[in-house]
Amino acid sequence: MAGNALLTVKGVTAGYGKVTVLQDVSLVLNEREIVTIIGPNGAGKSTVLKTVMGFLTPQEGRIHFSGSEITGLEPHKIVARGIGYVPQGRVTFPQMSVHENLQMGGFLQRDAGKLIATFERVYHLFPRLAERRTQLCGTLSGGEQQMVALGRAMMNEPKCVVMDEPSLGLSPKFVDLVFAKFQAMRDLGMALLIVEQNAARALAASDRGYVLELGRNRAHGRGTELLENQEIKMLFIGG
Repeated sequence: MAGNALLTVKGVTAGYGKVTVLQDVSLVLNEREIVTIIGPNGAGKSTVLKTVMGFLTPQEGRIHFSGSEITGLEPHKIVARGIGYVPQGRVTFPQMSVHENLQMGGFLQRDAGKLIATFERVYHLFPRLAERRTQLCGTLSGGEQQMVALGRAMMNEPKCVVMDEPSLGLSPKFVDLVFAKFQAMRDLGMALLIVEQNAARALAASDRGYVLELGRNRAHGRGTELLENQEIKMLFIGG
């Protein structure tokens, strides 16, 4: 459940070139908390994650993580601070094995003993990957590739993992599995910041949620409260 603030996005305005997407966006992710960002297409949800991860530099505003400012840091330096990233689209290295893909995620780990322990933790969380550790990622199903992406984000022992549309394009069986792993990752001590198109399912699994609309904060609250809000439900969730 929620603890002290781990990640703070305050008053961030950001975009691509001359195109501003986010306008004065703020959010907080606490330790060991699951927070979901929802909103219509084009609301700026993925842009929030890209700005947190350093792929975009804010025009205005500040981002703090674990007590230190990370605004404008390069992505590899943000990963080194303790934030894992799962991009949209199950991005893996198809000509590399499962184990090699995971190893790529641990590129900052210099302690061989810790790296072995992290492999064991990932394989314990995803037994299917342990069974397929020598298989090329390009031959895996979409759901299995998403497991690789999740596991790879864990390889540097992050305090927080941000995920962009983790259930997109998955079969119902793998959607259930992915959402079950969110809780398991939280139990391992991680906080999760998730952008998810399956808004109702994500909010039900989250401690809190934020609603973005046209690049601005529209609403925020506990996941269950947003699910019960009839206006939010009608405009952004469906039903």
